[in-house]
Amino acid sequence: MSRRNRRQVQASDKSGGAQKKPTEKLPRGLTTDAFQNVLARLGHGTPNLLEGTEYPVTRLTQNYQLMNSLYRSHWIVRRIVDTIPEDMTRNWITLNTQLPPDKIRKIDKLWRTRRIKQKILQGLKWGRLYGGAVGLIMIEGHEDILHQPLDFDTIMPGSLKGLMIVDRWAGVYPSQEMVEDINDNEFGLPQSYQVTTEDGQVFNVHHTRVIRFTGRELPYMEKLAEVYWGASEIEVVFDELKKRDNTSWNIAQLIFLANLRVLKMGDLGEVMAIGDERAQKDLYNTLQAQNWLMSNMGMYLLGKDDDFATHQYTFSGLNDIYESFMLDVAGACQIPVTKLFGRSPAGMNSTGESDMQNYYETVQQAQESTLSPILDKLLPIMCMSELGAIPDDIDYMFNPIRTPNDKDVAELADKKTTSIINVYNAGIIDQRTALKELKQLGDTTGMFTNITDEDIENADESTHQGEMGFGGDLDYGGFPLGTEKANRTSLPQGDSSSVEKIKRVIDRFRRRFRNS
Repeated sequence: MSRRNRRQVQASDKSGGAQKKPTEKLPRGLTTDAFQNVLARLGHGTPNLLEGTEYPVTRLTQNYQLMNSLYRSHWIVRRIVDTIPEDMTRNWITLNTQLPPDKIRKIDKLWRTRRIKQKILQGLKWGRLYGGAVGLIMIEGHEDILHQPLDFDTIMPGSLKGLMIVDRWAGVYPSQEMVEDINDNEFGLPQSYQVTTEDGQVFNVHHTRVIRFTGRELPYMEKLAEVYWGASEIEVVFDELKKRDNTSWNIAQLIFLANLRVLKMGDLGEVMAIGDERAQKDLYNTLQAQNWLMSNMGMYLLGKDDDFATHQYTFSGLNDIYESFMLDVAGACQIPVTKLFGRSPAGMNSTGESDMQNYYETVQQAQESTLSPILDKLLPIMCMSELGAIPDDIDYMFNPIRTPNDKDVAELADKKTTSIINVYNAGIIDQRTALKELKQLGDTTGMFTNITDEDIENADESTHQGEMGFGGDLDYGGFPLGTEKANRTSLPQGDSSSVEKIKRVIDRFRRRFRNS
């Protein structure tokens, strides 16, 4: 506000409002805190191209036919939907529990025999494509009590039969009643779901027997519009996808215009205007015959006033435009260009490591926010079905997403093996525990997988103790433990036989790994 206007406002305040404030003269619909230059047609409310932009609510997620068509026919859409779920489940999880190895193998085998991992992957894909899907937990003997909350005590041994995945458009209708128990992990979500199977049977299923696969999270009012589901991944990337597809098709069309041949005829206008149909037909037949006979070894006849020329189209700059749209698509779906389009990193000294690291962090975040609630709900049911009880310490961790190469695996195995040996030599763990740790390395390194449960059971349970609890191979005061002077003979000495035994076992597996 200028000084003159400020003085006018002060004068109007003193005079009881005789004069109007300048802000009251602004046109209706314009705000007082936005930039505006009417003469230059810049800013809020002025007639220019930018102010003509609008963002209407389209809710493409509800267009079921469009989602199906894009997923079936568009390879980029399929990769957008499938890539992140496949990376989320590729290396799977490792159970952290004190259960014996044979019981852990039972749980791991259940993932495979009942195809639970594959069903979870399918549910994640349909959740990303349609915005929502459910997995019905199939327990033998519970067919008539699906409407009741799941009671773990009613799960009989071997009764878990897997998951049945149904997307939100294929017969799943959430109830209007919400979960009101604040201690329930699904508080605020539907109490039950009406599920229609492929044979037409309709079941009212309690939410404790259902696993939800939800698309992108939405604000509360939009979540209500989607019946408590999320948004499809295609809705976020659809506009960028249209720009990329149109650019690609236009570039393909330009190929047909790459080399144009032009014949200039002096009397063409007269022939077309006043010539009879026969003359026009003769001209067309002549041009057609010359076009067929045209080659680098032929001859082209021209009249005195005629001319023949070629025009070539240059494609410089098109690749930069096309790659820009590719970057927009990759940014919208949070997948690097190198992975989404299968391209090698571009630019000098470019390795793509930073892009892939950002992508791995995105996948890890999706594992924690989307996959963790699913596993938290399934693991207790699997334990009841296979073990008859739920271990108090049952937990899991996601295995690294990135698969290391042979050199990285060898270095990792060497460092971890050395750490286990050092801890064993220090007397902190016994021989049996050391063999268990070595066998567990097989999940990540592929080494020590031939250590059997019988080897572990036959191992020594006593810890290898040297002076002050340290191993006999460590130095103390400049002298190796076990070679002390006479004034230390009364102290307990380490059992070197068990040390040598486990060293021989580790050396044998190391040699086997190098030879392989």
